[in-house]
Amino acid sequence: MNESRDTGKKYWLDDPRKHDKFCWWLLGICIVVLLADFGYTKHPVFAWEGWFGFFAFFGFVACVGLVLAAKVMRKLIKRDEDYYDR
Repeated sequence: MNESRDTGKKYWLDDPRKHDKFCWWLLGICIVVLLADFGYTKHPVFAWEGWFGFFAFFGFVACVGLVLAAKVMRKLIKRDEDYYDR
């Protein structure tokens, strides 16, 4: 299934050391964007929108919620392996 092994091509994330670098860079960018929350004036409609990092945490919780909902939905709508062979 892995294209780089089948064709002999090496892609930039094939090297496991680059996984760690990518994760650290991503974490650093997330921290910088979170700290940028101090740098502008907020005009919240609701009080909780004015909290520090509200939208970052809300986005994280929403993403986790979507993943958990997808796991539940998979159990509800999954078909058997031989569904089309019957």
